[in-house]
Parts: sequence; structure tokens; C-alpha cells
Amino acid sequence: MKKKESVIVLTLGCAKNVVDSEKLIARLISNGIDVTFDLNKADTCIINTCGFIKPSVEENLGVLLEVINRKIQKKLKRVIVFGCLVERFKENLIKEFPEVDYFIGVENQELILKYLNENIELKENLIGERYLLTPRHFAYLKISEGCNRECSFCTIPIIRGKLKSKPIKDLVEEVKYLESIGVKELVIISQDTSSYGIDLYSKSMLIDLLRELVQVSGIHWIRLMYLYPAGLPNNLIDFVANENKICNYFDIPIQHISDTVLKSMRRGTSKKNIIELIEKIRRKIPNSAIRTTLIVGYPNETEKDFLELIKFLEDYELDRVGVFTYSAEDGTSSFLLGDPIPEDEKLRRRDAIFELQRNISLKKNRELVGKNIKVIIDEVNNGIMLGRTEFDAPEVDNLVHVKVKGRKYEPGDFVDVKVVKSKTYDIFAEI
Repeated sequence: MKKKESVIVLTLGCAKNVVDSEKLIARLISNGIDVTFDLNKADTCIINTCGFIKPSVEENLGVLLEVINRKIQKKLKRVIVFGCLVERFKENLIKEFPEVDYFIGVENQELILKYLNENIELKENLIGERYLLTPRHFAYLKISEGCNRECSFCTIPIIRGKLKSKPIKDLVEEVKYLESIGVKELVIISQDTSSYGIDLYSKSMLIDLLRELVQVSGIHWIRLMYLYPAGLPNNLIDFVANENKICNYFDIPIQHISDTVLKSMRRGTSKKNIIELIEKIRRKIPNSAIRTTLIVGYPNETEKDFLELIKFLEDYELDRVGVFTYSAEDGTSSFLLGDPIPEDEKLRRRDAIFELQRNISLKKNRELVGKNIKVIIDEVNNGIMLGRTEFDAPEVDNLVHVKVKGRKYEPGDFVDVKVVKSKTYDIFAEI
């Protein structure tokens, strides 16, 4: 009897790519294709790629070379590459890597299934059907694709195109499916969450979507990521303040605070507006967390601009901060500005912010000692549980270490704990 060929899907890049892979894997399985999660058992390797900035491109190419080497050694029969890297560099990749059997961009995943079995009669793609790559109790919900913004440094519109929101009814159906398989926490993602629905309904419909999602009884936490600061729906903060299921967590990538840099970045906002937004959140929801991401080393960022950013972080003590060094990307408008700031200077600025934020994080975590907090459990290992508060997103924020006493707990359980000790990014607690 002929051995059935098996396929593995390797996912590189962001959480949005994770969702794409989850849907592809579900389609592979529903169409009778054998999926494995062990590269040594795979006949075909499908790589879902990221092509956002140079470091991610280099990392992806490294993985691709390793996989191609397995094919050369006859440990694989076929290699398929899809996603953002292909959408951006397809012609170059075809020339550079003739060993790859099939390249495809960010859409039309059914072409992958057709390539694997040209005689297959594809089953219809069910709305919401996914094979979760996250732990069973939380899932990412991608509410839109692409972006209408014109940020000078960003390749997303080049790769993913204009904003394409998913209809509310389809998202509700997807969430009901996720609820049916045990998901308790939704992490809402997109390229621009603030603008959800503008393309379909001529206005932001984020609050309308949230009103529907909170009605799904099995979902206990809904976390909002990628809230663009310009165009944030006017009543969103009030809605979050009054809705227990929405985490008091605001992921708002501001990128910088200097008006000079913000203008050149084409962010459509100002220092004054950003500060007013932060103050409004803290006034209306004192017990909340604000996360942001920043870019240092942008072509026209002077030392004065950088020190202005440092002063802002010292004054406003944001709860979670990620920092990227500027990457000059061909096709973006800022590429024309060159890349005048040396890499070591970019790293110095990044590290200075990391050091400042470490102190802020340690200070805030120490303030939790002796307090009671609610935690969702992610892992249970050898008498220690790892979990997160509503102020911590999966994979990027703080962890809570909880000693297990008495009864057994499972991932997805919510527990009330008392904080007994804290470190920079870790909290230690007891039931």
C-alpha cells in the first residue's frame, strides 16, 4: 500500500500569519491531506513567510535555506513558499531559489491545495474553521487585512494592499466556532484595528463589532491590539470602561512623540493628541495598561528628538513598550530619505529606551506586591503555573508564576492570586 504523503506548515512572522496558517491547516485536513507537525516525518514543507522589514526577511531566508537543504539531501520531496515575503519579492525568489517547487503570495490559499493534488475537488471553506496553533484557551481574531494609512516607513500596504474588513456576521460566526472548541480569550488583531469596517460600512464599526462579540457567552476576555492612535473611535474608551469582558488594555503603536518625526512618518497625529489620548484613558480607566511600539533611528530623528522621546517615557511611564530600530525599506516613501543614522547609534537609542522601560516595569510590578489579581493560566508544569493578567498579551508581555496548592488547574482556568514577589517582567503569586 502506498504511503500517504504528509505536509508540514512552518509559520514565520506575526500573529496575523499564525491565523493564516491555522486556516490553511484546517483546509488541508478537511480536504483529506495528511498534516504533520514533525519536520522529520514530512514529505512536503509549506513555509508561511514574513517580509515586513530587513531583519525578518533575513531570518526567513535563513529558514528557507535550511528547508531547501533538506530537500537537496532528499529528506523532503517538495517545498512550497507563500505569504508576505513572496508577495514582495516573488520574482527575485524564483531566480534565487529554483529548488522551491511553488511560490504563492498572500491570497488564494486554495491554489496550494490544488498544487498538492490537482485532481482534488475542494470542499468549501467553512467560516471560522481553524486548527489552533495557540494553546486551546486563547486565539487571535484577525478582523481585517491591509491598511489605508500612508506611514512613510511601512511596507504593509505594498504587501497586503488596502483595508479589507471582514463582515461582522462572519466574525461572529468565527468566534462562535472558537468558543465551541474551548477558546476563552480573544486577541483582536489587524493592521489597523481603529479603522475596522470603514471600507464596508463607511465608518469605523469597531464598537459595533465588540457589542456582538461580548454576547458570545464562552468568551471571557477580549483584548484589543494594533489600535492606530489617529482615528481611534470616539466612544471606545467609554465602551471598554463599561464592559467587563473587554480587557483594560490598549495596544496603541505611537512610533514616536516628536512632532517633527511624526510628521515625516506621516502618522496623522501629534504629540499633543497622543498625550491627550493617554491622559483620557488613564482618567476614565485608572486601572488600565497602555502598550506601545516605537521606532528609533528614523532618518530625520535628531538627538533632540530622541531626548524628547525619552522625556515623554519618563513622564508618562507607559506600561509596556516595544522598540524597533529603523529599517529603510525599498518602496516606502521614507526610503528616499536614505539611512543616515549609523546602526550602532540606532542600537544605543534602542537600548537606552529598553533600560528606562526595565526600571518602569520593575517599579510597576513592585507596586503589585501584596495585592490580589486575576490571572488566566497558560501552562501548568511541575507544581508551577504560568499565566497572565488582563494587562498582559500572550507572547509579548509579563508572566505570572503561580504556586499550585491542592486542586488541579488547567490551561484556560481563571484564578485569583496574591502577589508575593516581583521582578522586571515576572510576577510571583500564590492562590
